Order: sequence, then C-alpha cells, then structure tokens
Amino acid sequence: MKDILYSESFRTVIYQVALAAAVVFLGLFLYQNVVENLQRQNIATGFGFLGEVAQFQIGERLIEYSPRDSYGRALLVGLMNTLTVSAAGILVATVIGFAVGIARVSGNWLLQRISLTYVEVVRNIPVILQVIFWSAVIRNLPAPRQAIELFGFGYLSNRGLMVAVPAAHPAHGWMGWALVLGVILTLIGLRLARRHRENTGKYVDMLGPGLALVLGLPLAVWLFAGAPHAISFPEPKGFSFVGGSALSPEFFALMLGISLYSSGFIAEIVRAGIQATPKGQVEAARSISLRPGFILRYVILPQALRVIVPPLTSQYVSLIKNSSIAVVVGYPDLVNIGNTVMNQTGQAVEAIAVMMLVYLIISLVTSLLMNFYNRLVAIKER
Repeated sequence: MKDILYSESFRTVIYQVALAAAVVFLGLFLYQNVVENLQRQNIATGFGFLGEVAQFQIGERLIEYSPRDSYGRALLVGLMNTLTVSAAGILVATVIGFAVGIARVSGNWLLQRISLTYVEVVRNIPVILQVIFWSAVIRNLPAPRQAIELFGFGYLSNRGLMVAVPAAHPAHGWMGWALVLGVILTLIGLRLARRHRENTGKYVDMLGPGLALVLGLPLAVWLFAGAPHAISFPEPKGFSFVGGSALSPEFFALMLGISLYSSGFIAEIVRAGIQATPKGQVEAARSISLRPGFILRYVILPQALRVIVPPLTSQYVSLIKNSSIAVVVGYPDLVNIGNTVMNQTGQAVEAIAVMMLVYLIISLVTSLLMNFYNRLVAIKER
C-alpha cells in the first residue's frame, strides 16, 4: 500500500484530480457571484426567457417564424442560418482550395504564379475586411431594374443573386432522401472495393457505379413521380424580383468572405499534402505509362489525404466560427439574433452561454465527422 501511495503514477492522478476540483470550485464560485449580483440588480436568472414571446422580426429564415414565436424559436432560426452559410462556405472553400492547391504544384509557370498570388492575397487580408469588401461590392451593383442578366437563368443586382429553381413539388423531398441513400451506398461500395483491393490486389473502379447511385436514385424517384419539370424563373417586378430563389446580399457577402479566406489556407494544405507524396512513387507510375489524371487520383491523392485531412478539419471549424462575424453585414445568424435576445431580455450570461454551447457542439460534431473520414482514407499497412 505504501508503495502505491508514493508511486509516481498515483501522485500524477492525485494532482490531476486536485486541479480538476479546483477548476470546478472556481467555476461554481464565479457562477454564484454572478447570480448574486444579478439578483441584487433585480435581473432574473435562468433559461425561462427562452419560452417568452420574442416580439421582433427576422428577415431571412429557413423555417417558419413570426414575432409571436418564442426567443428559443428565434435562436433556432439563427442556428439554421449559421449552418446554411457555414455549409455553403465549406463547399465553396473546399472546391476553390483544392483547385488552387493543385495549381500550385502544376508544371505551368503562369498558373503557379496566379495561384500563389491568390493565396497570398486572401490569406493576408483579415476575414472581416473581406466580408465588408464583398458587402460593399454587392451593394454597389445595379438596381433590380438594371440587374445583370445571367444567361436567362438569373439576375445579379444590389438585392443579391436571383436564380431559377425547380418549382416546388412533393417529389423533391423524396429525391433528397434518395440522394442521401445514394451517397451512403457509394461510401459502402468504396469501402468494400478498397477492402477487396487490399486483400486481392485487384482494382475495382467505383467511379461509374458511384455516379450511377448518387445520380441514378434521385433520377429514378423523379421519373417515378411523373418527371416534374416546371421551373420557377426570377422576373423583375417593381423594385425587386418575383419567382426563383434569392441569395441575399448579406448571405452572399458573408459566404464569399469566409470561404475565400479559408480557401487560401486550404490551398496550402493541399499543396503540402501533394508535395509530401514520395516522388519515387509518382515516377514509377509514369514509367508504366499511367495517365496523369489516374496518377493524381489513385497514387497522389490517397497518400496526400493522410496529410491533408487533419489540418483541413481545423480550417472547417475555423470557417464555422468565422461565420459569427455576420453581425457586421446584418446577416441574421446565431450571434446576431443572440445579441438581439440578450439586449431585449437583459440575460447576457444565459444568452452567451447558449451561443457558446451551440458553437462547441457544432465544432465537436464537425471534428467527429472529419476524424471518421480520416480513418476511412487512412492507408492500411499490410
């Protein structure tokens, strides 16, 4: 017993437990102090305010909302807006980042210089200035009556981007589920094909079957529903547009700012991952006359992803957190609506705590999904 008490491992555990207890007690002390000060000023505490009537309007929303709804509903609207602009930003940043990153290691001197200039510009300008810049650019576009026509499929004006979309139909929901099912089946197929290749050494091309599943299942649902093909085109009317779907100037500016800023870092991550691939393997692939596209897809990228995915996860999390600067352009995200709730109720501690918890959960879920993907792309040693 004496040996255990004086062992290094036991002392380490005791120190950690003592430190954790001290942090907990410090947190409880600070919380109690805040509660007492609020009560002294006759400010209510707790999260009961989430059920009270909000009494303010939200201009941009994805779910039904009216000023008669609760503060909790208003925060949910802000959360949905945050997730939407973050998802759009991640998609745009990934596409641009990978394209620029591959261009950074291309053999074309001009393409290298252009991509390098792009990376240095977007990385070294603060993201908030980029968001404000794009907001100013969009606000100075022509008015709706003089809007820039996009080949008959949309308009670009100071009211944002208006694009043609399929007219609402019940089949669209089922097509979305079919798309999700196609992606899941494709991932399972890629997993099985990879396991088959590792066990037998035989290559199975999943590009065709994957595209057939991802595109074919929604197409089958569309055909089964009678092939609805009505399109809602935007049309200028007065000082605005009717029909189609709109991306507001606030959403457009925020999405462009955070995605372009992050794409510069993603491009450097992709460049580093590609350059980390052993040159001998690339030369060996060329020596047996493999096509450049095949080499990039099956020799370089599978190995580069081991280097790319971990820092890419950090960039995705940073992009999601950068979306909180939406307040500078007036986009109603979680923080913007949270500030309104805080000002109306006076319960700053609870409102900020809700926002912090939501961003923590979003970041943890993003990291969890990316870590899962990282395990999928990791090369298994025989």
